Amino acid sequence: MKLVYRIVLHLAWVLSLLLAAWAVLFYFALTDRIDRETDDALEARAETAIKQFLSGRALPDSGSGNDGCLLRSIPDEYAAVRPQEVYTDERIYIPERDAREPARVLRMLFRDGGGGWHELTVMAPAIEKNELTRALLRWVVSLYLVLLLLLLVVTAWVLHRTMRPLYALLRWLDDYTVGKPNPPLADDTAVAEFRRLNDAARRYAARAESLFERQKQFIGNASHEMQTPLAVCRNRLEMLVDDARTLTGEQLAEIAKVQRTLGHLVRLNRSLLLLSKIENGQFPETGPVDVNALVRRTAGELEEIYAYRGMRCTVSDRGRLVVRMNPSLAESVVGNLLKNAFVHGDVPGEVTVEIAPDALRISNGGAAGPLDAGHIFDRFYQGTKKEGSTGLGLAIVDAVCRLYGLRAEYAYAAGRHCFSILFPEGCRLPPE
Repeated sequence: MKLVYRIVLHLAWVLSLLLAAWAVLFYFALTDRIDRETDDALEARAETAIKQFLSGRALPDSGSGNDGCLLRSIPDEYAAVRPQEVYTDERIYIPERDAREPARVLRMLFRDGGGGWHELTVMAPAIEKNELTRALLRWVVSLYLVLLLLLLVVTAWVLHRTMRPLYALLRWLDDYTVGKPNPPLADDTAVAEFRRLNDAARRYAARAESLFERQKQFIGNASHEMQTPLAVCRNRLEMLVDDARTLTGEQLAEIAKVQRTLGHLVRLNRSLLLLSKIENGQFPETGPVDVNALVRRTAGELEEIYAYRGMRCTVSDRGRLVVRMNPSLAESVVGNLLKNAFVHGDVPGEVTVEIAPDALRISNGGAAGPLDAGHIFDRFYQGTKKEGSTGLGLAIVDAVCRLYGLRAEYAYAAGRHCFSILFPEGCRLPPE
């Protein structure tokens, strides 16, 4: 949920509670004020009627409605237990209307000149409190809806204008890519908090750029420095093997093992360097790549290399596939997938390649069962350790796919491992 809507939601809840409390207080205040005004009028009428009675004049006709008065004599025992003045809300029956109407009633006790007690009942029409409650509820609901609508519009407008620097910062962060040219962050706000936030974003971006450059330099320097001693060691071992007159057969076998280990280290170093360069975006050059021709050329080379294992390769063209990407990375994807199939396939066996207009699928035999699909593209993951494998081939494939928005998939069916690369429409080019 956006910050603007969350703020409006909280304000709506608070406003609803405040309006509900205001409606209750306003209702009691309004009815109390009306009752006070009515009670004052009833008290004045009662005092006038008592003065008329005590002076010997007749009281006015009480009528039969809810606005008359009634006088009756009461015994001393009744007067002793009753308060002098009592105000009540009652419903008085009106014969002419055959209905009961609300009335405010005052019952006042007084003595005459002879010491006798009398009760004077004075009535006045009162408002229908149930109708007042319903009317007040309608007005409060209408007021709440109007205020809520105004609150939503005004709050959203004010917050959107106030938080434009924050939205600009979020868009800048979304588009920011470490190691690539990025536009400067606009700083057209006078809000101190937003200025501090922009300054912090710039500092952390500069720190990320610095760390990124250091990482690239470290990787390049480390790779270069490692290649030199590895090459020196391999050359010295080759010199020893060339001058094998003083070496025994066992020593030559150990030297051969060391040479294989050094060769593995060289390949591992190159693969790690390539993987780091891919993740750092150091292959900006792109161009059209004919996947059909690339697959046939690479498959032919690997089939010759692994012919001693009895491996064959079948390429099936179901369409022309031309993509736009870095040629070296395209060769790396195809080469690693094919080499993975030749190295890890059943021996003897067949590697099948299917080229569709939007996908490349490579499969090989796998009688040992499926691999872990959740980790198959992780670095150094190997279902079965094979000689000559660095454990980084599929990780390089996955890194290239993420760089260009491709999708790499793995499936196991009919005793065969199948790796698929799906090329989206934006990456494909129309064949010439």
